[in-house]
Amino acid sequence: MEKRELICIGCPLGCMITVDMQDGKVVKVTGNTCTRGEKYAVKEVTCPTRIVTSSVRVSGGDIRVLSVKTREAVPKEKIFDCANALKTVKVAAPVRIGDIILKDAAGTGIPFVATKNVKSPSTL
Repeated sequence: MEKRELICIGCPLGCMITVDMQDGKVVKVTGNTCTRGEKYAVKEVTCPTRIVTSSVRVSGGDIRVLSVKTREAVPKEKIFDCANALKTVKVAAPVRIGDIILKDAAGTGIPFVATKNVKSPSTL
């Protein structure tokens, strides 16, 4: 039996959770004080995902760099691929929060979206 220990990030308590696994399947979760902890632990040991945050260059805007994030969590093993996909992206102002900046983050089908408004000189 394999044991994995995690610190839960599901709520502010930060419980120390132990996950018992056998043959790659979760057998038991202990240490959590709420149901979110159990859900987090099972997902983290079977299919970990993360929201990816980064930035892209802006042309013709009131700022030169725009913060972006994936709309949903992507598989953990795709984080660096997602970051690399943004290296050549440059957006033209104006941009609004929520605008899709890159339709498909590294083959995940999940878009990167703007997290800030960018004004163009004509809208200042």
